Amino acid sequence: QVQLVESGGGSVLPGGSLRLSCAASGYPYGRTSIAWFRQAPGKEREGVARIYTGGDNRDYAESVKGRFTISQANAKNTVYLEMNSLKPEDSAMYYCAAGTGRLGLQARWFDSWGQGTQVTVSS
Repeated sequence: QVQLVESGGGSVLPGGSLRLSCAASGYPYGRTSIAWFRQAPGKEREGVARIYTGGDNRDYAESVKGRFTISQANAKNTVYLEMNSLKPEDSAMYYCAAGTGRLGLQARWFDSWGQGTQVTVSS
């Protein structure tokens, strides 16, 4: 049974940093794409960053390039999202998602989802 558990959300001032974690279990880790999506109230869910665990290939949304970094800790089956220079428009519920194979950063390709962790950027 696939399980994804997010942690690390919280409130931060503009310009601050947060690191989100996604602990994944029950999945073929080396043949899986794990991604972060976010959804703000009244807005559609958007892809933020994706990593293919079989080869470390990464993909980012244009809005977060240069500020966010996705990485993996293989031994822990954990994927991280390091978020720097946070802006108020980054405020959203952040979800971890997983799917088999090397996937694009679109929600329809991912079939397992975590419960989400809230990120709030405000002064």
